[in-house]
Amino acid sequence: MKPSQTDGAQHRGPAAWELLLPAAAAPARARGRSLQAALRSAVRAGRLAPGTRLPSSRDLAADLGVSRGLVTEAYEQLTAEGYLRSGRGAGTWVGDAARAAHPRARDLAPRTAGARADFVPGTPDLSLFPRAAWAAAQRHVLAELPHHGLGYPDPRGLPRLRTALAELLGRRRGVVADPERIVVVSGVTQATTLLALVLRARGTHVIGVEDPGSPQHDGMYAAAGVTSVPLPLDGEGLALGPLRSSGVRAVVTTPAHQYPTGIAYSARRRAELLDWARSVGGIVLEDDYDGDFRYDRAPVGALQGLDPERVAYTGSVSKSLAPGLRLGWLLVPEWLAADVIARKRTLDLGHPTLDQALFARFLERGDYDSQLRRCRRAYRERRDALVSALDEHFPGSEVSGIAAGLHVIATLPKRYGPQERFLARVGAAGVAVRALSECTYARAGLSEDGEAAVRLVLGYAQVPPGQIREGVRVMADAVSGG
Repeated sequence: MKPSQTDGAQHRGPAAWELLLPAAAAPARARGRSLQAALRSAVRAGRLAPGTRLPSSRDLAADLGVSRGLVTEAYEQLTAEGYLRSGRGAGTWVGDAARAAHPRARDLAPRTAGARADFVPGTPDLSLFPRAAWAAAQRHVLAELPHHGLGYPDPRGLPRLRTALAELLGRRRGVVADPERIVVVSGVTQATTLLALVLRARGTHVIGVEDPGSPQHDGMYAAAGVTSVPLPLDGEGLALGPLRSSGVRAVVTTPAHQYPTGIAYSARRRAELLDWARSVGGIVLEDDYDGDFRYDRAPVGALQGLDPERVAYTGSVSKSLAPGLRLGWLLVPEWLAADVIARKRTLDLGHPTLDQALFARFLERGDYDSQLRRCRRAYRERRDALVSALDEHFPGSEVSGIAAGLHVIATLPKRYGPQERFLARVGAAGVAVRALSECTYARAGLSEDGEAAVRLVLGYAQVPPGQIREGVRVMADAVSGG
């Protein structure tokens, strides 16, 4: 049956098919594919509307200066795909299955747009990434990696990398590192998700988290089917009384440099925490997110070194190299290792092989140690610049926590409050900051008379010293005069 005239107007002549001319001009071997792609694109975008009758293959071939067989093949292919429809003796028409598409690649990366100074913590100075050394390692790895090395890897990670990580973690962080129990992961987030999934499968449905702590914990554990229970801190670390009374048997901690308060767990509290884990048959997840960055003394060793069977240890290169590498490690107790490895296999079949081999070489050659020294010098200078600028522009302010990491807690005198007004004014001035209250489950930071104090978590790693000083000055100007 022939289509009615209402199905669409017939278009002929070169003017109607100018959109196909670039495809017709493609090299001979690619001309057929180019013509098909151009027709698909025209239908998807609505430039060829549903119901439009197409020229015959002979006419279109003549208009475009190509062979009739090439046009016939294009019509048949797109008819099979549903873009066109045809009938014996009725010609070829644009079908109505396709809808206009407007593809747009958005960037959802967490960035602070348009800030004059960005003190939001969590990002290192990405300009310190060792591009030349990384590129050299990449060239070497591509040249030496055997063909079979590009196959599916051991889900734990390449033996070469796990061996290099065991040496690094034992030497720098005091970890009891068995390469057979190291799992290479795409950052601390995957490490904690893996552990949460395994614990849930073993019957654990709640996990304790530090309060204040990382604001990402709630969503991360909820996605694994585990409820997070906030547990308060005291001056030595996680408070033992609330921990014991909570009934949890798993807890997440940042003992080397608690996030965000900046305290280091005392030796007594570390021992008490391990005693608790042994007494309940529980586990401590140690997030050593910035343990290498201590500026006033050698870093305190990892908690895991005291009891490898009650502590799962995790870290990454997100602060030392770049978070975009998505490269980290999880060291698990022997009694959990098989379950964690099995779960890692089902999630992604292992971390990318080339990235692992590259990082292994980077570790073996000492390039990673050099990078840590470089970062430590830069970040110590920036911390000093921030503390000095706060003293100058916010006299009476207090910086708490040990001299470590990539952020400080700054408590400003109450004359700069209330906090809500302070945040509004500095935000309007183009300075991005994070309030400590964003990292806690409970209302915190009240001054003695009940007025909300201004307590900030200020990241400094990504801000050059000169911009640090300028940003603090801008904050002070924004809130001066009440």
